[in-house]
Amino acid sequence: MEDLVRQLLEFMTIELTVLLTAALPVIEVRGAIPIGISLGLSPLNAALISFIGSMIPVPIIFFAVRPVFDYLRSTRLFKKMVNRIIKKSLSKSDKVQKYGAWGLVLFVGVPLPGTGVWTGTLIAALLDIRFKWAIWAISLGNLLAALAVTGLSSGIIRVMS
Repeated sequence: MEDLVRQLLEFMTIELTVLLTAALPVIEVRGAIPIGISLGLSPLNAALISFIGSMIPVPIIFFAVRPVFDYLRSTRLFKKMVNRIIKKSLSKSDKVQKYGAWGLVLFVGVPLPGTGVWTGTLIAALLDIRFKWAIWAISLGNLLAALAVTGLSSGIIRVMS
């Protein structure tokens, strides 16, 4: 019985590690899937857990960013920093502005630095995209990124060098 409990705790610890890693900005599914695979999860489990983990911050970011930014912009200490974050995020939003929700799918789905769920959600909130459109676009883009990273991490997709 002790062995079973120990194995269950180890298993849950790996899953929780991958889930929380995927929820971090910049890392998201791009880093969490390879971490999950390296910790012994199957590529499918690593991808599924990473996808779920990376989606956890979406509603929090979407609904909290404007009030938090508005408050911080009213302070001397954080005004410049918030304005820089907004300017940098909106500078990446040209495809989203041009193509709407489909642009957001592509922005989140391309697994490159500076793209992803966190930035995509921030852009959607700043551009006043309705949540019901933003959530499906971000989810679909995140799924595309997860599939690409899983394929690359498991050797299904090989990059010619």
